[in-house]
Amino acid sequence: MGVDLHDFTEAACAELGVPRADVDVTMVLDLAREVAHHAVRPGAPVGAYLLGLAVGRGGDPQELAARLTGLAHRLAAADQD
Repeated sequence: MGVDLHDFTEAACAELGVPRADVDVTMVLDLAREVAHHAVRPGAPVGAYLLGLAVGRGGDPQELAARLTGLAHRLAAADQD
């Protein structure tokens, strides 16, 4: 049957010493979906990684995710021109 997302997230947090309360899974999945759909599919994990780096450097997760989502939409719009 496999491991579900909740179990993976719990185990990954424990493995990395990250408090589970600090992980907004829905936000990360939404970001990945928007980048993959509007910009470029391989950009989804790269965007999530960059979000993590920026948050680790003190950025606000919600603001940064919104900025990356906006970027994906702008890139898609520019591609339509």
